[in-house]
Amino acid sequence: MAGPVPESFDPSVAWLDDFFALYYRTRPVNATFIGVHDYDHLLPDASEEGLARTAAAEEALLARLADLPDAPPGSPAALDRRLAAGHLLIGRWERDSGHGWRGNPCWYTGEAIFGPIALFLRPFAPLAERVAAAIARLRAVPTLLDGGRANLHRAPAAWIERAIDECDGALAFCRGGIDLLCEEVGDDAPQLREAADRAAAAFASFQAWLRDDLAPAATADYACGADALDLLIREGHCLTQDAEAIECYAVAEFARLEDELVAGAATFGAASPAEALARLADEHPSADGYLRRFGEVWEASEAFALERELITWPDYPLRYVPQPAWAREAAPHLYFLPYRAPAPFDRAPSVESLVPPLDPDLSPAEQENRLRAINDSVIKANHVVHHGGIGHQIQNWHAFRAASRIGRIAATDCALRIALFCGGTMAEGWACYATDLLAEAGFMTPLERYAQRHGRLRMAARAICDIRLHRGTFTLGEAAAFYRERVGMPAAAAHAEAVKNSMFPGAALIYLVGTDLITDLRRDLAAREGAAFDLRRFHDRFLSFGSIPVALIAAAMREESADVQP
Repeated sequence: MAGPVPESFDPSVAWLDDFFALYYRTRPVNATFIGVHDYDHLLPDASEEGLARTAAAEEALLARLADLPDAPPGSPAALDRRLAAGHLLIGRWERDSGHGWRGNPCWYTGEAIFGPIALFLRPFAPLAERVAAAIARLRAVPTLLDGGRANLHRAPAAWIERAIDECDGALAFCRGGIDLLCEEVGDDAPQLREAADRAAAAFASFQAWLRDDLAPAATADYACGADALDLLIREGHCLTQDAEAIECYAVAEFARLEDELVAGAATFGAASPAEALARLADEHPSADGYLRRFGEVWEASEAFALERELITWPDYPLRYVPQPAWAREAAPHLYFLPYRAPAPFDRAPSVESLVPPLDPDLSPAEQENRLRAINDSVIKANHVVHHGGIGHQIQNWHAFRAASRIGRIAATDCALRIALFCGGTMAEGWACYATDLLAEAGFMTPLERYAQRHGRLRMAARAICDIRLHRGTFTLGEAAAFYRERVGMPAAAAHAEAVKNSMFPGAALIYLVGTDLITDLRRDLAAREGAAFDLRRFHDRFLSFGSIPVALIAAAMREESADVQP
């Protein structure tokens, strides 16, 4: 094997250039979300010939990688080669499995509808340019959905049901949503309306086909299998533990948390955890102060983190704004996130989080119930700390400046999931850790801190259900029942969570595993460095690696710490 070469001459730079060029060309909707706009007019090529070309190109990349000389150990090039190779190996499995375009109808509905939606979520270009790209993508919807008909022969029942629901969302966007957009676009409105009508007809036809032709042959097989799950854990998350070891840990942690929560309920004069948690709904904003509360809590969280020197907070503001009118009918049926990771290459000076507005037509009682559901605790822990503040928002700012090219883009939210599987333990691990960090530092009330422990119970449950579903020891119904009966989730939410777990193996364990890898690293370095340990410096350095597996960051930081010890 050839020895290391200087990074400045490393041919893996050219290999990585080719990797990214292929990624963006074959995943044009992802490219838009990432901020690469050369393909904004395209949808993925789901034809037999197109998919075969992609597979051949990915295999050629893997073959070339084996012939490259070693990159300098620990260099960004070496790291990116490893992560890109893992992505290609996972892609090889996925295209031969039922968890990608061969077996998941949501792959088609998600790409088809978020192709045009992605163009209207942020003003990265003049409206006329984005409308022209949207017209092209809407006109391409029938071809993509025809590819779904040709490629899908069997699919799990719950995935078909979700795809049927996504068609409802797509129809809402293509009808009422486009009508509202047409009011803004001027001379291009007739072409946009015509393209949307063509797309709507295709979604309606595809929905009927899903219901009448694919659903009768639906399967109940959701498991990817133990070998595939271990591949994802090894090549995507870069963990040394296998799924069985992670499950054992999650089960023990779940039992410990159950006991802790039962004992802790009495602290709040409650007979059960459910009764204690229900009291969080009593503290909520007024209808008049609903939207304003999000920004107030965001500012308070920034001031708190800076005062306690938890992190260097960059000048990267986030504004909470009402969800666009054109999205409101469609959003409940789609993977329409209030907070989406900003496009790494658009580099917007500020970011918007889309708050679902209060419906003015609701009765006072219905409005009160809505406000109780989005109470102060939900706003603080979920919308601000986890997503819009020290969690995802600040982590994304650092990721965009990472030395790792993969680390810059991996955690970008796309049509169905993040851009690269390997970004998961960092993105969700950090956001959950950061929420615990602010709770630990005193930003949460005692009851909110108790709710954080219940949040950790949900994290452990996700890991258990993820692994048991894909090792075949849980059915989908058993996973939903576990969420419902042991975690206390409402039936609809429990079913939706189980379906999501079934669609994306290895993606639900990242919350628990990622959080605990960060906590363990902090504890170890604090013990090793003693009085020299600085919490802000630790967090800043950790985030500087970008959206790469926490296991790799932890190894690098432990090595750095060892190098500076006397």
